[in-house]
Amino acid sequence: MLAKRIIPCLDVKDGRVVKGIQYRNFKDAGDPVEQAAEYDRQGADELVFLDITASLDNRDTMLDVVNRTAEQVFIPLTVGGGIRTIDDIRNTLKAGADKISIMTSGILTPDLINEGAERFGSQCIVVAVDAMRVPRPERDDSNLGLAPDEEIEWRVWTHGGTRETEVDALQWAIEAQQRGAGELLVTSMNADGTKAGYDIELLRRISESVGVPVIASGGAGTIGHMYEALADGKCDAVLAASIFHFKETTVGQVKQELAVRGITVRR
Repeated sequence: MLAKRIIPCLDVKDGRVVKGIQYRNFKDAGDPVEQAAEYDRQGADELVFLDITASLDNRDTMLDVVNRTAEQVFIPLTVGGGIRTIDDIRNTLKAGADKISIMTSGILTPDLINEGAERFGSQCIVVAVDAMRVPRPERDDSNLGLAPDEEIEWRVWTHGGTRETEVDALQWAIEAQQRGAGELLVTSMNADGTKAGYDIELLRRISESVGVPVIASGGAGTIGHMYEALADGKCDAVLAASIFHFKETTVGQVKQELAVRGITVRR
């Protein structure tokens, strides 16, 4: 069995690490370069760096911060935010990223996923799926025999979680893999920052529908939540921010507890 990965996330706004609740009310959480170096020391398997306002501001990713961050870590670094073209992908990789996270541009120009995978390899193309759980329009399903979870859908949101689309998150995850994504970063917007646990149903349904690794994101508040995402959500990695940034736990403590619970982790 492949070892599960523990991935701290650096949401960066105006050059600082921030953390909000459901993509709002951001609090400062430190310097991204210092945070990255600390997580490297703690034994994180990878890091995710997301410039969370780049797409909303219609600007490029802060490559200088990416470069300084990459110089401090010796583990895989995924970078996202404001990546709209093949040149953006190339420049971000040159700045030190190992993988590229595509979210808004994947929805607006999905061929970017295909072209990115063809030019740089699927292993470095991560498609981020920011999903909001919403009830379907009211209708009479009394004779349709639908299971309870079939009465719920998740819609994709773009531009840093500020714009709703009509794209179904489950179908988009499948299409993203077909287009060449080597990995999916699935964030529950409902759970993000709440520390009440991941959306296990969303994670499970996507994990069972695709054949590429799925990273769980949004809602981590305890090590137990991470265990649930890996065991019940069938994910390959868990991403967390608040509980690491504000020193509620460490990467080492997470790995130790998960190992006790029977999850194979990297040492």
